[in-house]
Amino acid sequence: MTYDRLVCANCASPVNEGRCPVCRANRERLQENFLAGLNPMTLIALLTVLIAAVALLAHQTA
Repeated sequence: MTYDRLVCANCASPVNEGRCPVCRANRERLQENFLAGLNPMTLIALLTVLIAAVALLAHQTA
């Protein structure tokens, strides 16, 4: 899940707005992970490309 859809339990606002210290801390923590900001469809596309590359490599070595 991307952090732009998360709601803070402390202030009940979106975490990406960073209205309270809890929001700001969680936003910083989530931004450290480079995959956190990616769209789920982008992650699926990257996974598909990775699987295709591994299958191609396995086919070439067999």
